[in-house]
Amino acid sequence: MATVNGEPASVAQLTVLALTNYGHFTTMRLEGGAVRGLSLHLARLVRDCADVFGAELDPERVRAWVRQETAGRPGPLTVRVTVFDPALDIACPGERADPHVLVTTRPAGVLPAPALRVAALPYVRDAAAVKHTALFGQLRMRREARRTGFDDVLFTGPDGLVSEGCTWNAGFVDWDGRVVWPEADVLPGVTMHLLRSAHRGSTVRPVHIDELPAMHAAFATSAGIGVRAVQAVDGARFPTDDPVLAALREAYAALPAERL
Repeated sequence: MATVNGEPASVAQLTVLALTNYGHFTTMRLEGGAVRGLSLHLARLVRDCADVFGAELDPERVRAWVRQETAGRPGPLTVRVTVFDPALDIACPGERADPHVLVTTRPAGVLPAPALRVAALPYVRDAAAVKHTALFGQLRMRREARRTGFDDVLFTGPDGLVSEGCTWNAGFVDWDGRVVWPEADVLPGVTMHLLRSAHRGSTVRPVHIDELPAMHAAFATSAGIGVRAVQAVDGARFPTDDPVLAALREAYAALPAERL
């Protein structure tokens, strides 16, 4: 079931979202009625609503609508909260916005997920700091990678600097055992933020694609996958049993979840 502002979503509302596709969202993993980083997810929605629509969003109303949609549902669940304006006209999108909240759910995957083989492709997301619904460009890159035998894609900028994955943040482990997060224009992921706070020995710096063969391990992270090992980026291969990856998973699992 999908709801908009707590009521069953109508075909007309979803048609506007499908055809205009102007909005933003966040995706959470719900287990036992609780979410790791719930406050950060809500803060993202409030921040992006101001950016995308120039409007305020009440996080407590969002929380109540998510609680309503997921009540009594067996978990774990992947919950997506999408903010859009069903009255937005694609020809005249400058009118004063009245953002609505769409809540959808699906069963969450089993963790940890299998290791990834990714292709590095040049791509820079539009408005990278916003988790917006305009996914065509990055999904096209994912499709290209999968059609050439990879599982997913890792983006690089025109300067060869690594940024992020298609729908995840990227991290690496250097030969000194430090976690290295690429410094670039990326989506500030909630899971990445939590891991930076929970795991000591992390650094943020530019990472050039040519450096990757010298890294000891690589991983992807998001609310849906937690910490997922990357076993290869193009021809550079990495072990999937590095102890730092295990420590990251343990640190993430130990974080207290917030109840809806």
